[in-house]
This record gives sequence, C-alpha cells and structure tokens, in this order.
Amino acid sequence: MELKAKLLDKARLLSAEMCIIPSATLAQAVASTGIDLIIIDREHAATNTETLHAMIMATQGTDCAALVRVIDHNPANVKLTLDLGAEGIVFPLIRTAQDAATCVASLRYPPKGIRGWGAFVAHSRWGVQPMEYLPRFGDRTVCCLLIETAEAVENIDAIFAVEGVDMAIVAPFDLSTSLGISGQFDHPDFLDAVNKIEVSAKAAEIPLGGGPANTEAEVDALLARGYRVFGGFDIFQIKRAVGELVDVVKARSKSRSDGRA
Repeated sequence: MELKAKLLDKARLLSAEMCIIPSATLAQAVASTGIDLIIIDREHAATNTETLHAMIMATQGTDCAALVRVIDHNPANVKLTLDLGAEGIVFPLIRTAQDAATCVASLRYPPKGIRGWGAFVAHSRWGVQPMEYLPRFGDRTVCCLLIETAEAVENIDAIFAVEGVDMAIVAPFDLSTSLGISGQFDHPDFLDAVNKIEVSAKAAEIPLGGGPANTEAEVDALLARGYRVFGGFDIFQIKRAVGELVDVVKARSKSRSDGRA
C-alpha cells in the first residue's frame, strides 16, 4: 500500500483510470501500463462481488493501487470492499463534513473508527499473516471523496477540514447535473463551483483529481489549476479508439468506391 505515501508527496503527479467495464482482464492490462491507480466502479457499473475481487487481485504484482467507488456510505459495503484487498475507497455523493467524517470512520479500525476486523482475504492480497494486516496496513487505506453535489460546494471548506481525507475528485457530470446545468461545463455557475473547490483544496492541501484527461493538453490545463491526479474512463477511451478506426476505414472505403465510380 503505497498510494497514501504518494499522495503525501506534494511534488508527485499521479495517473488514474476509472474502470467502468467489469473485467479482471481489463484491470490487469491497465495495471500493467505503470498507471498509479485504478478506480473500480460499483456505483454505476455491472461489477458484482466476485468480479470486484478478481479485478483487485489483477493488480497484484504491479505498482497500481486498486481503489473502489462504492455505491453509498454504508460501512458494510466499505468493510467488504477493503476486506477483499482494495487499497482505498472512493465515496460518492458527499454533501457535508459529517458525511466525510462518516466515510473516514468506516475505513478505520476502533478506537479511531468503526471498521470491523475480517482480513480473511485481504491478508493474502498483501502477503502477510491475518493478524499482521491491521498493524501493518490498518492506517494505510486511502479515503477519496467525490465532489459532485451543490451541497458539497457550499460546505467544501468544512469537508476538506475533516482529518483523514486523503484525496478528492471533481466529478463534472454529477456536479453540473446537481447545479441544474447538466453537461454545461462552460456555464458560469459550473466554473464558479469548480473554482471554489480548487481554491479550497489548495488551502487544505488536499490532492485533487480531475478529468477526463486523455491528452497532454488536458493534463496540462488541469495541472495549471493545481490538480495532481489525472485520468479518464476506460469505456470512453475504448469507444474513442475504436471509433477512430471505424472513421478511417469508412473514409478509405468511400475513396475506393468513388474511384470505381
């Protein structure tokens, strides 16, 4: 578990991939690229528990951290995910500082939190004996918050003041929808909200993630605004790559047809 240490290094920039496609093969391929972290999606994807475990294990032997976007703030879901070997949790729909505090507590064992002991699987993931998991890795799980609600923007300073928040990601799709301007990423209200998040994250020294960032220009634009974690979505990247091939083939096919005409 090195991601928390990477996040604490203020000079370090990190690459990420949101894995919507429920596939251990895909997770393994992405992890093998040298990427810093993947976020396995359970909130909007068809990822069941068995596939989740397989995707987490597919990162073993690499430097890629496996985080999981859970479906809610239910400590039971957090506990199971960590006990399958995840290195951290990405929490959706944060609205208040109390939400953030509840999320942090679900990652930590008593007396610091409320996580129940059950490292029957996770100890094998990390190559230790069962009773070694808590003392060696109990404080190294990563808490990442998705900032995607209008309420979160209103309470952002208090949210980022919660001890134990390791990282935050601006989620443009949900945030713009929450603001009533879905998909209007150039709307003044959206830009103002994102700027408020960025200013607060910088003041609180919370590493901020953003995207989609699939090109050098997109990474540089976010970097200039203080972001440290950059990434995209597997499903969009695959569709874009395949779409580019389709466009080329269609264009060549049209040229051949026109030539015969």
